[in-house]
Parts: sequence; C-alpha cells; structure tokens
Amino acid sequence: MAYFYEEPSHTFGEYLLIPGYTSEDCIPDNVSLKTPVVRYNKKAGEKPALTMNIPMVSAVMQSVSDDKLAIALAKEGGISFIFGSQTIENQAAMVARVKSYKAGFVTSDSNIRPDQTLEEVIALIEKTGHSTIAVTADGSAHGKLEGIITERDYRINHFPAGAKVSEYMTPLSKLVTGKDGITLSEANDIIWANKVNQLPIVDAKGNLVSLVFRKDFDNHQTYPNENLDENHRYIVGAGINTRDYMDRVPKLLEAGVDVLCLDSSEGYSCWQGKALHDIHEKWPNAKVGAGNVVDRDGFMYLAEQGADFIKIGIGGGSICITREQKGIGRGQATATIEVAKARDEYYEKTGIYIPICSDGGVVQDYHITLALAMGADFVMQGRYFARFDESPTAKLNINGSFVKEYWGEGSNRARNWQRYDLGGKKTMAFEEGVDSYVPYAGHLHDGVTLTTSKIIHTMCNCGALTIPELQQKAKITLVSSTTISEGSAHDVTVKRNSVN
Repeated sequence: MAYFYEEPSHTFGEYLLIPGYTSEDCIPDNVSLKTPVVRYNKKAGEKPALTMNIPMVSAVMQSVSDDKLAIALAKEGGISFIFGSQTIENQAAMVARVKSYKAGFVTSDSNIRPDQTLEEVIALIEKTGHSTIAVTADGSAHGKLEGIITERDYRINHFPAGAKVSEYMTPLSKLVTGKDGITLSEANDIIWANKVNQLPIVDAKGNLVSLVFRKDFDNHQTYPNENLDENHRYIVGAGINTRDYMDRVPKLLEAGVDVLCLDSSEGYSCWQGKALHDIHEKWPNAKVGAGNVVDRDGFMYLAEQGADFIKIGIGGGSICITREQKGIGRGQATATIEVAKARDEYYEKTGIYIPICSDGGVVQDYHITLALAMGADFVMQGRYFARFDESPTAKLNINGSFVKEYWGEGSNRARNWQRYDLGGKKTMAFEEGVDSYVPYAGHLHDGVTLTTSKIIHTMCNCGALTIPELQQKAKITLVSSTTISEGSAHDVTVKRNSVN
C-alpha cells in the first residue's frame, strides 16, 4: 500500500526563530553571508569552485532573469539563472552580454563623427541624456578615437549654423587615455591624478573600447559584494532542459556561463540523471545544478548522478499551481529540513558537500533566514525579483497602483513545456502556472539591501556570524495560527502600512 507520512508538511510561515546569546562580537558589520554554490570535498579541505556573497539567486523564468537583472544581481553578490525557454542563440547572447559587461567600463552609447554638426550633437544629447560624446572616425562605439565633445565645449546658440564637431571637440592629442587591459583601480588612479571627468580606454590600434567616468567611482563603493570571476567579470548562470542540452550547453559555455541549472518542476527522474551524466562526461568542468526534489530519496538520486547543487521545492511558488493541478508537492519548510538532513548524511558518508537551494515558498524576508537556518545554502526567488525595475517585464498602472507583470513558466503565456516534460509529446497537457501582476518595488539594489540587512540582523539575534554557524546554532519553533496572528500589528488602528 502507499506510504503515509505521519506528520503534515509545513511552510516557512509556520515557524519562528528563538533568539540565541548575542556576544559583543556579534554585530552586523561582522556578519558574512558568503555561501558555496557547487559541490566540493569539504573534508579534504577543498574550497568550492564557485561561491556567492549573498544567499540569493533569481529564478529561471522569462519574467525574471535576463541579462539586465543578471548584472544588477551580480553587483549585489548573487547569481541570476537566465531563462532557457528561448532560442539557444538568444540565451547565449544574454550570457555573453553579462560576461562582457565590465564594472565601471562603459561602452559608449553616444558617438558621433568629426564631420557631423553641433546641431546633431545637441540632438544626440537630447535623445540619450548623456552629455559626454565620443568622437570616432566612423561614429561607432568602437571606431578609431578622434576626440571627445561635451556641453562645456560650446555655447548653445553661440555657434554658426553647420559648425563641425571637429572644430569644437577636445582632440585626441589633448586627451588623457588609458590602455585596454588596465584594471578599474588603475583607471580611477589616472582619472584622479589628471583631474579629468572621464577616461577613454583605447586598444593598440587606437580604437575606442570603453569609457570610465569619475562619477562611477562612488557607484562602485556602493557594491562591495560584487560577485566576480577570476577575470573580474560578473558571475552568471543559465537554465537548461533535458531535451536540447547537448546543443545548448556548448553554446552557453562558449558564451562564458559560470553555472548551469537543469530547470524542471520535478527532478527525481531518469531524464535528469542522463543529462547530468552526459554533460559531465562531455564537459567535465561544467557546473550543473539539478532539481527540484522534496525528500531524501530525490536528493540522494541527484547527488549520486553528480549534481553540483540541488534545488528543493514543488508547488510552493506564488505563480505555481502544480499542487492544485496534480496534487503533487510538499510544504517548503518540511522539504528543506528533510533534504538538508540528507545532504548532511551524504557529506558524512562521502566528505562531499553539496549545496542545496530552497526554491519557492518565500513570502516574507524572514523566510529566507528560516530557510538558511533549516539547512539551505541559498534561496531561489521569482516573485521577489520580478517586482524590480531591472526585471524584463512591463511596469503598468493598474487601478492607480504601479505593478510589474509576472507569469509562471507553466502558464499559457510562457508555455515552457520542457520544464514539465515527462518524455512524451513536445507540448504542455495543461497549465501549471498563472499569469499575474506583482506590486512594483523600485530598484533591485534598494530591495536587496533591505532584505540582506534583515537577514544579517536576525543572524545577530541568533548569535551567528556566518550561515554555517546559523545552521548550527539556530533554535526553531513550530507556531500556532494564533501565534502567527499575534506576530503582526493587532488591536490597533495602523496609521501607515508602508512596511507591508
């Protein structure tokens, strides 16, 4: 007969953390949120090949993770997994754009030829909003650099009609430039030493490569947790499926992807096992996460098949209706707890530590801290990141409130049948996701800064300075529905509800 679990499964909202002893050293400035992303031999003293500076990754979704959000999240210390429900070429191009984006090195998007007119300069400034224009021989972003022209080089209405750019620009001979290949630190040293506002970076042939601006120096002080590879490029991930991976993976690796993730609503399958085997055999250095699973058996299977990290969660996402449609899933907290125990069991047996990712079920920021305390190394979120300016969806005004569009990969809008593939026809039999709106939440930087601040302060309350220490020291209690109600504002008339 069927196996019955004696205890019901629980969600994060049914638990609270009990404070631990907070020493004088346990202050927010001393807390580290650094966490491993891929498997490593921990007992042998090996270091993980890939880490993050915050325990947050964005979901493999059309409405969440593109190259723009990937850059924004990498600046904060996390990783985006660029959605795979698009052509191989388009996904690889997104990955390449992230990897080619050099923090502080800006590709010039305002360019003009020396034989063009000042009227055209003014029109270009009005169009782009940028007052610094690179003058190149062919007017392209990477043409031979001839000079720079800014609004300080001429006075509006005080030049003759048809005046040429070449007559007013600062010529190359009078410009301070940097050589292609210098570091951002070196570029900033040149800017400050020469008291200039921008530094054109040129290659050996005199072609413009990029620009470094004085004002961006302060911007980079804003992102102390930037997640960079050994070449100082942003870390980026990508989602793959179990159908076209032999064609997709080489293109993504060629584009520079750092980590891959088999994206499926249910990962305890022969298809994922085969994909993991094939990819690691063909590309042994490729890092591939797998999932999703919700119990020990699922974890052990994917661990034995070589998964570099394992994702937990079925049906807990805000746009997911898999539980409603199929009756399959498990409360996210219970699933995380059981899989974390399996991970520790596997580690004790093999010495190999496999990071686990809790995917879904996070409604409040403190749920992230609970997931970490229960054993997760990081969390994957969709709704959370879909709310920000940097997500790829439209910002709309609905009934006087700003919202962002957000749809599931199993919705009719996305029709990502590969994510729900069971080896049958190449089509979706029915929907497992919805099309929706989420409240607009502004810039990703502001949101992530607030969320990580909450995590850090809660860790201090628990007497922990690192995520592993939190997992060791945390005391967690299951609470009643009355306790949950008591935890919110009650028996008062709230003046402002801005917190929620």
